[in-house]
Amino acid sequence: MVILLTILLAFQKYTSRDKESFPEAKFITTSSTTHNLADFDPNVLTPERWQKLGFSEKQASIILKYKEIVGGTFTSKEQLKKCYAISDEKFEEIKPFILLPEFSAKDNSKRFNSFEKKEIIVTGKFNPDLKTVHDWIKMGFSEKQAEAILKYKSYLGGSFISKEKFRECFIISPENYNKLVPYLLLPAKTPESFKMSATQYSEKIKVKYYNFDPNRLDAEGWKALGFSEKQAQTIVNYRDKNLRGSFKNIDDIQKCFVISSEKFQEMKSFIKLNPETIKKEDIQQEKTDFSKTDLNTITFKQLIEFGLDEKSAGSMIGFRKKLRGFVIKQQILDTYDIDKELVQKLISIAPLDASNVPKYSLVEAPEDWLKDHPYFKYSADKIIFYRTTYPDDKKILKFLKLKPEYEERMKLYLK
Repeated sequence: MVILLTILLAFQKYTSRDKESFPEAKFITTSSTTHNLADFDPNVLTPERWQKLGFSEKQASIILKYKEIVGGTFTSKEQLKKCYAISDEKFEEIKPFILLPEFSAKDNSKRFNSFEKKEIIVTGKFNPDLKTVHDWIKMGFSEKQAEAILKYKSYLGGSFISKEKFRECFIISPENYNKLVPYLLLPAKTPESFKMSATQYSEKIKVKYYNFDPNRLDAEGWKALGFSEKQAQTIVNYRDKNLRGSFKNIDDIQKCFVISSEKFQEMKSFIKLNPETIKKEDIQQEKTDFSKTDLNTITFKQLIEFGLDEKSAGSMIGFRKKLRGFVIKQQILDTYDIDKELVQKLISIAPLDASNVPKYSLVEAPEDWLKDHPYFKYSADKIIFYRTTYPDDKKILKFLKLKPEYEERMKLYLK
């Protein structure tokens, strides 16, 4: 009993002791390294200066593309914040130093927020390169969004190229992109060759102008004025072939479709036409009989003669070259950026001979032809894969699961 009582007393004394107080634990967080920031105007920053603010090269490129698409100028902090290349954390870090108002006077932010509230509806797989403004609106985008999407496609050269590039279109939010990506008929990755050309395209060449006679310049001379090799050759061809060897006046130069109005204004004061270099036409040009002119051989010059402007004529010739020839007249009306009313009149008069247009079976078609042809290039890899196992066109078309209208386009060029 004595032992038991001793144990109980000892236990009571132990449990009745006040608990020792432990010092409060404090967790140390590493402070984020902040760059030596100073007030800045985002509208004048170069890619290098964006990188100095802590952005990657790709992020800087996206921010500059976003600026171009919103009109070339950021109007508010709220607008800049919507660029998906800038995270919320990064924006809060640089926000106090941005020399812009919180909101623009036109309240663009409300307009963009209203875009995101609309539900995007996708009914099946599609090639975004073939979508018109009406198609994007029908999908759930606003008219301004649809126009911005097509403007971005034009900026890329007329094609979205890949899912990577499509994702960089700022007007398509990450949520909408995630809805669309399973249905996009585009390669996942951007080809290396495109990356190289895009880099060269984005770098503007600084040109030191001097007085020059445009009738004395060869392709190298035009390149020295800031034109690409392809543009320079186009200008020379336009002068030598379409204008019979010389620009007759300054308006002839302005009409060349590869010379933008901005570029023309830049070099206008330096153009000095020497009367001695202007070649006079000795023989009056015979008028073209368009009722006997094949639409697959009609020339750029003849299209201009019919009444098309340089842009429409160039688009039609370029699309025909890509297709290796038109098979039906309706294809001409599908050409992007043409005067459809005038072209409708042309195709009602002129004949179309498709006998020389190359056609193949899917099993025998050359790989370079498949990958370059507008109607086949987005399915080229699948066709090449399927035909190794199923050397039968009908089975390959079945596995491709194309929309009826896309399959019909393909069949125009199949044997």
